[in-house]
Amino acid sequence: MTRKPNILILMVDQLNGTLFPDGPAEWLHTPNLKRLAERSTRFANAYTASPLCAPGRAAFMSGQLPSKNQVYDNAAEFSSAIPTYAHHLRRAGYYTCLSGKMHFVGPDQLHGFEERLTTDIYPADFGWTPDYRKPGERIDWWYHNMGSVTGAGVAEITNQLEYDDEVAHHAARKLYDLVRGADARPWCLTVSFTHPHDPYVARQKYWDLYADCAHLQPQVAAMPYSDQDAHSQRIFDANDWRSYEITATMIERSRRAYFANISYLDEKIGDILEVLDATGQSANILFVSDHEICLESGVFGSKCHFSMARRACL
Repeated sequence: MTRKPNILILMVDQLNGTLFPDGPAEWLHTPNLKRLAERSTRFANAYTASPLCAPGRAAFMSGQLPSKNQVYDNAAEFSSAIPTYAHHLRRAGYYTCLSGKMHFVGPDQLHGFEERLTTDIYPADFGWTPDYRKPGERIDWWYHNMGSVTGAGVAEITNQLEYDDEVAHHAARKLYDLVRGADARPWCLTVSFTHPHDPYVARQKYWDLYADCAHLQPQVAAMPYSDQDAHSQRIFDANDWRSYEITATMIERSRRAYFANISYLDEKIGDILEVLDATGQSANILFVSDHEICLESGVFGSKCHFSMARRACL
């Protein structure tokens, strides 16, 4: 009987789909993702169900819109009663494993995964629940602000860099464990990073890649606040934009760090794929962002091919 294919899901956070018109933009320093894209099928019209992390991820895992699964913000519980792709794959005879972020809120931190290799980077409790009786009130300890823009730059270590280093390390170790053959089942390994999510801080080696980048200023000028729709104005207000004076230099540094962290992720993904190839394993691969982005899927390994798709924000 033909063995069921292994599955490797690579998820990143807040990767902008406009940078992946048909694979990574030519000027991005992403050799590993470009190599995958060359072997891929790409989907230009795949849309995320939500522009927020937890709802976008719950929709991806359940195949249900936030209006159905009730994960409508980053503090809403993902019910254990809802089956996920991990549940379905286990029923089909797969070993299922998660390394990294999935932003599950509530007591169930597995949702069908047989094993988690890391903790999550975000809280699992309900501490981020806003007061919906006060829709115009900004919660300073909960909402983002523009500090990620004003403070953009270089750092060799942050909590997010530590986290994604660990995610990649444990994923690579798991691939070595899987090839040893102690478990005969096909596997589904989900590797989920938190970059290039802000803050816009990157390691020097990746920052230096974009010293002469011609894309550090946006091509389209900012739309005045008064011309924004009501929801966009609410997002501006939640980010406390009036308290900051954003300069062109700050924008350049933010974009440079964002691009640099895409290159950081590319290297981490390359390390994982190198282990997959070096151990003679093959897998169907899905590359996707939780929201605001891009997706790729297919097969990779010593005897495989690959495919890629793009995912954008509604």
